[in-house]
Amino acid sequence: MLVAPAVTAGGADVVLKVQEPHRESEHEAAALELWDGDGAIRLVDSDPEEHALLLERCVPGTPLSAAGAETALAVYIELLPRLWKPAGAPFGTLAAEAAWWADSLEETWERFAKPFERRLLDAALEALHELPRTQGQHVLLHQDLHGDNVLAAQREPWLAIDPKPLAGEREFGIAPIVRSRELGHSKRDVLQRFDRLTTELGLDRERARGWTIGQTIAWSFDGEHHATHVETAGSACVSV
Repeated sequence: MLVAPAVTAGGADVVLKVQEPHRESEHEAAALELWDGDGAIRLVDSDPEEHALLLERCVPGTPLSAAGAETALAVYIELLPRLWKPAGAPFGTLAAEAAWWADSLEETWERFAKPFERRLLDAALEALHELPRTQGQHVLLHQDLHGDNVLAAQREPWLAIDPKPLAGEREFGIAPIVRSRELGHSKRDVLQRFDRLTTELGLDRERARGWTIGQTIAWSFDGEHHATHVETAGSACVSV
């Protein structure tokens, strides 16, 4: 992926982003168009054939992860309802993504020599099989909304970047924040984030817990994040 500052013919500071095609970012331009700058960077232009986006530039661009846990949570709680706009096509659905994760999860767990307890695998599979069929309203979800994907800007204090969009229920939307290790990674930190997000955003706790476990375990085979993702899922598996 190439991300580089640029200047338009009219003299505006922008960012050029060119990336290899990937299923998770397939409809990034459409997500930015739907948000239309409401809590997220604006899409200036795009070239689908070249997989290139011209994006609003965030200045100073400091990541939310540098602001501290309390500030970050307050920002997320203000930001998420603005990003949760009703959504359908062309976005992939949370139900389809959950089925894709569940289909290979046990085989991947065995191929990686069973790197975590069976109870975590079973909890993830149960959530990924059961939750999709009873979802609430479908909204646009940013499935990778961690502290480095929200940047300080001038137009607004904080703007979301780099959506990996899905259409699904709101309860899924807090999963990446609950596992954001930069906000504190102890069991107490994880559960406090979960409590505050579900309470202040009015979310169903059990559904949010299930989605957090399901996606976190599905994404836990990334070598860089394996240990912390497994620990987060283990924390979420306790009674909350």
